[in-house]
Amino acid sequence: MHNKSNVLLPAWIFEQAQDTNERNQLIDQYMARYPGYTILEVKGRFAICEIPR
Repeated sequence: MHNKSNVLLPAWIFEQAQDTNERNQLIDQYMARYPGYTILEVKGRFAICEIPR
């Protein structure tokens, strides 16, 4: 079974990123802390993820 989870992304990601590609790289690096989470989309400051449960 898969569920969705909203992960609040830290402000430094958005402050540090110069463009969308860099933002996505920083998000990927940050989300490595959440094993098994698959990012479906980013909405505002949240990563909407699918997680196995």
